Formats: sequence, C-alpha cells, structure tokens
Amino acid sequence: MIIHVVRPGESVYSIARQYGVSPSKIIEDNELENPAQLTVGQTLVILEGTRQHRVAPGESLYSIGRRYGVRVSDILEANPDITDPLQIVPGQIINIPPKTRKLGTIEVNGYTLPNINMEVLRKTLPNLTYLSIFSYEVRPDGSLTAINDEPLIEAARAANVAPFMVITNLEEGGGFSSELARTILTNEDVQETLINNVIEILQTKNYYGLDIDFEYIFPEDREKYNNFLRKITTRLHELGFTVTTALAPKIAADQPGLLYEAHDYPFHGATVDHIILMTYEWGYTYGPPLAVAPINEVRKVLNYAVTAIPPEKILMGIPNYGYDWILPYVQGRAATTVSNTAAVQLAQREGAFIRYDEKAQAPFFRYYDEQGREHIVWFEDARSIEAKLKLVNEYGLGGVSYWTIGRYFPQNWLVLNALYDIEKVI
Repeated sequence: MIIHVVRPGESVYSIARQYGVSPSKIIEDNELENPAQLTVGQTLVILEGTRQHRVAPGESLYSIGRRYGVRVSDILEANPDITDPLQIVPGQIINIPPKTRKLGTIEVNGYTLPNINMEVLRKTLPNLTYLSIFSYEVRPDGSLTAINDEPLIEAARAANVAPFMVITNLEEGGGFSSELARTILTNEDVQETLINNVIEILQTKNYYGLDIDFEYIFPEDREKYNNFLRKITTRLHELGFTVTTALAPKIAADQPGLLYEAHDYPFHGATVDHIILMTYEWGYTYGPPLAVAPINEVRKVLNYAVTAIPPEKILMGIPNYGYDWILPYVQGRAATTVSNTAAVQLAQREGAFIRYDEKAQAPFFRYYDEQGREHIVWFEDARSIEAKLKLVNEYGLGGVSYWTIGRYFPQNWLVLNALYDIEKVI
C-alpha cells in the first residue's frame, strides 16, 4: 500500500504511471466519483499488489528490493523457489510483494444506527469483527425502547460478524441523562427488570453480546455503576454472552468532570471483555475548530489506559466523520457534520487545497461560502487513518471501533486491510 498525496498538475493517469498500476484500479479502489478532478492535498491509496519483475543484467535482489521499496527477505518469502539469493539470472521472473507488511490480526467494531443504508452495511461487514447496533434506550422502569434491528443482525451473522446489542442512558428524544442513570443504578428491582429484559432480547434476537454505553453518570454513583456492571456481567457470562463497555477518553484516574469521574478504568478492565475508548470529539459540534481525534491527544488517553486496562481488551475509537466550522468561531454556533468523502468533494468544488497538520495528524482546508464567510473543515483521510491504526500495534491494543459506519469511506478500509487481518469470532 502506498498513500499518495496529490500534487499540482497531477492526474489519476500520471499517478498510475508513476506506480505502475492501472488508472481504473486507482479509481475503483478509491471509489472516485469524479476521477477527472483531483484536489491538491487529496490522498489516494495505491494498492500495488504482487507484481512480476524480469531480472536485468547486473541486477541483484538488493537492487531490485531498493527499486520497489521492499526488503530482500520479503522478496525471498514471495519466491520460495529462490534457494540461493546470489544466484539470480537475467530474464528470471521474480514476484515482488506489496510494500506494506501486515502488522497482525485485530478486532474491529463498527457502530451503526438501525437506519443504515443496507448496501453500505453489506460493503462494510467484511471488514468487521463486531457490529454494535445503536441503541436500546433504558427507561426508568427498566424497560427498553424498541428498534428495528433484525435485518442488521441477520446481515451481520450471514457475514460472520458478531452483532452486539447496545444499551444507553439516552432519554427518548434527548441526550445522555445523569438522572436516568441514577434511577437505574440506585434501584435493585429496576436493575433486575433491566437485566431480564436485556437477556430476553439477546436470546430471542440472536445477539452475540452486550455493549453498555452509560455516559454522564454522577461522580457519586461511580461505585453503584461498578456494582451494576459486576451484576450484569456475571449474569451474561453465565449465559455465554460477551460484555463490552464504552468509556470516556480519560488521561488520568482522577480526571475531573461529569463525563469522566464515574468511568473506573481499572474496574472495567478487570470485569468486562472489551473496552471501547471513545477517543474522538476533541473537535465537536459546538466547540472550537479542531481535529476530531488529534493523534497527540489520543496518545495521552492510551498512555493512561494501558496502565489501567489490559491492552488486548482495548478497542480504540476512530471517528468516521469531520466537521465544517464557520469562522471566526462563535461559541454556541454549531458546526456541520461532513463525511470524509464529502469533505474532499467540497474541497474540489471550492477549489481549496487540502493541508495536513503534522501534530494532530489530520487533514483540513479553508474556503469561502457564497456569503463570503470563511470556513474551516477538519476530517479524516488515508494518512490520518494510517497514523491511528498504527497505534494499535504500537500499544498492543486489541483493535479499533468506528463511530459510525453509516458513511462509507473506502480509503479507511483499504488502509485497514493493508495493515491488518480482521479477526472473526463467529
């Protein structure tokens, strides 16, 4: 895999010639809607695949390896018939392996809403270990809102992807509720009702496990949340179900704030099977313009997380979206959510050059709208995805979790599959 950043004057055809691949392959792999119009700073993922090289006089495996950017050991692995590396002859055909070596096998979770386009889901499922369907909202009496999840569960299992039921303390038609969480966590009878309702849905709908996403819990309810997790995890483990929790991105055990204090990293790490770290939303709808998941901030979270949670249990969150802010930033004015592919298309329409912030490891660009207002857009591209995915290997994590898979981003899956094999548990 090669990540090419488009320069002025380049076209798909000139880039294809540079790497010795067909233009149609670049267009198809990256799913370019308008291949005749590229934007400076745009990324293209080049999958060179296994190529064949005819040995020229005077060439050695070392010189051939340098030409293609691969190691001699990789060439030998791709050519088991070469028994003596010093004895290659002119005219001999040698297989040249892809430049990128896989780093291992990881687990991949994708969150989805029930109304996902089924064609997007079909294209995405081969890249997933788990599909987390968001969400069953908990009611004060322990009952749950209904969602249309059966088609998604069926599609997931048909693709050997394990479906996860997600429960949240979202109020119907509203946001995460601290009071609702308290109602659940302080009443044993309500908890029993909730657990029984969860088990019934898990069993009748053929789910693989449960993802608990309780957020903005009052700090003083921390131990009550831990007790609830202990109780529900014990019950579900006895029935053979897996349990996952989603946690706020903390950088220290005593980090203050309603979002953080009740999320007890060591307890979750010792109790449940997987932890999804919500390592995104530094740049958010009502906040100032920032990269959604700047890698320097993500590292701070991982530096703490791996000291409190077994790294192999951690699925690092990756955002599959960006934001478009009007400048100057005005507190309380909402940014517009954009997909990563739509961000590039917007840059193309506006004639904007895409730049890359090395500290955040994230792309951005500026443009002016019809009213003369300046905008800045932060999003994800192949470079930023690669940087995030390499953290999994660096920190020894179990894998990654995408929020959400509803907007199809071809380059993400190209990079993911170039770096890792995807674990399948069913």
